[in-house]
Amino acid sequence: MRFVILVAFILIIGSLASALFFMMRDRGRTPNMMRSLMFRVGFSVALFLFILFSHWMGWIQSTGIHTSP
Repeated sequence: MRFVILVAFILIIGSLASALFFMMRDRGRTPNMMRSLMFRVGFSVALFLFILFSHWMGWIQSTGIHTSP
């Protein structure tokens, strides 16, 4: 499970770096920057949905916030 989440974070950061590269090189005139940002948002949403699904299936457990009375 940690491997999947780690790979998703690497994809998100890589897509963000790609968008920065295209923004500096093309000055935003080509759709490459927008495409990279769309992939970043897609990866982020997919990671969020995967974590929700994993919790629902019982693959991961939430620990909650423990407060002392």
